[in-house]
Amino acid sequence: MILRDIQQLIGGIYDVSVAQDVYDFLVTDRAQLPAAVRASSSEEQLIVAQQSDAVGVSLYLDPILLERLRHADPIRALNAENVADYWTALEGVSHFLYFAWNAAHDKSVSLLELELQAEIDKYIGSYWLLRRQQPERFPLELPHLLFQRTRIDPLLAGARAGLYRRASRYAERFCRQLEQALRSRAPLAERQALAELRRFYRLADAHKRAHIERND
Repeated sequence: MILRDIQQLIGGIYDVSVAQDVYDFLVTDRAQLPAAVRASSSEEQLIVAQQSDAVGVSLYLDPILLERLRHADPIRALNAENVADYWTALEGVSHFLYFAWNAAHDKSVSLLELELQAEIDKYIGSYWLLRRQQPERFPLELPHLLFQRTRIDPLLAGARAGLYRRASRYAERFCRQLEQALRSRAPLAERQALAELRRFYRLADAHKRAHIERND
C-alpha cells in the first residue's frame, strides 16, 4: 500500500521507526475532521490535538488523491504525471512519521521544523526512488522542480505562507549541499550523505537551521 511504502522508504533512509502504522491514523472523510480545519480545501493535513497530557494525531489525505496514486504508483514508476501527487502524500507521511518519532522520544516539534523536514524528505525520497528505478541517471531536475517551479498557494497557506517559504528556502540550501556528494556516485560519498541525513533528522529545529547556515 502506497502510504506504508512511503513510510518504509523514509524510515529506511533515516534509520528511524515508530510502532504506529500511518494507515491507523489516516482519515479520508473530511466530515470527520475537527470543525476548525474542516473548511480547508487542502489535500493533505496533519491534525494534532492535545488535551491534558494526551496527544491525538490524524492524517487527512484526499481520497481522490489516493485513488490516483493507486492507478499510477510512484513506488513502481515516478514520473511527471504522478510526482505532484507523490509529493503531497509523502509530505503527509513525513509529517506523521516525524511527529510520531519525536513524540516517542519526548521531543516537541515546531511547525517550521515539520515543514522543513518534509521538503527535504520530498527531495531525498524522490532521489532514492529515481535512482532505484533509473540507476543510470542522476535526477538533476529535482531541485528546480521542487524548489523553483513549485508555488505556495496563498489561499491554502493563509497566514503561514511566509513560514512555508522559509522552510522551502532552508530545505533547498540543505539539499544543494548534499547534491555534490550524491552526484559523485562514489559509495563512500553516498554513505557520507546518508550519515549526514540521519544526523540532521535528529537535530532540533534551531540546530537544523544553524547547521544549514554553517555549511553554506
